[in-house]
Amino acid sequence: MFYNIEDDTVSLRIKAQPNASKNEFCEVYDNDAIKIRIKAPAVEGAANKELVKFLAKSFKVSKSDILFKTGQHSKIKIVVFPLNDKFKDWIEENGYR
Repeated sequence: MFYNIEDDTVSLRIKAQPNASKNEFCEVYDNDAIKIRIKAPAVEGAANKELVKFLAKSFKVSKSDILFKTGQHSKIKIVVFPLNDKFKDWIEENGYR
């Protein structure tokens, strides 16, 4: 599974695709990561900043609460952020349970 809920935090395994036409969640990639398209290019951390901004807006968490656990310089990343009802609803709505 591409996410792990532990205590009050979520670990989300992401396959980032920079230089997309818009920011969006895509399909589950190899049942191991969620593919996310990001508008920004993978230059000087721009895609990571845009990814954090997109996740913060999508799940209603502060940008400062989203931390990279691994993969800051890789397409496969693990980010950690606080668990909230918005994330739980997203999981339910998309059938990822």
